[in-house]
Amino acid sequence: MENLKPPVGAVKKRKIIGRGPGSGMGKTSTKGHKGQNARKGGGVRVGFEGGQTPLYRRLPKRGFKNFNFKKEYNEVNLFLLNKFENGSKITLDELDKIGLISSKKLGLKILGNGELKKKLEIHAEKFSKSAIEKIEKAGGKAIVIESAAVKE
Repeated sequence: MENLKPPVGAVKKRKIIGRGPGSGMGKTSTKGHKGQNARKGGGVRVGFEGGQTPLYRRLPKRGFKNFNFKKEYNEVNLFLLNKFENGSKITLDELDKIGLISSKKLGLKILGNGELKKKLEIHAEKFSKSAIEKIEKAGGKAIVIESAAVKE
């Protein structure tokens, strides 16, 4: 184990800049003389073309963009629900407590990946077809709830 080494060329020494003329990168610290890019905080934003109308504004905009209206969901696979006790009622709050979802603001969709070995009552906004089949096969219930976003 002690003779393991990375392949030749895989490890590079870090370029040390701004440490005076002795470093070989001294004085201007690889930034050249004066100008916008030599200044602290200098440079231009992404997409800036020197005052010319940028490409994203020159191209025609067409079609419908759904990102303003798209409903996003926390997706949970069935095999993850085996952590719960037999006969449990599973809601968004229960899943949040054990850290299976990223945000309580999003909806909940149950996906049918894996096997469900326990009889559970699952409350979610959406279920995949395979998830409903597997939940009912295990003796549980898949209950579709109305989303919180629709109520507001």
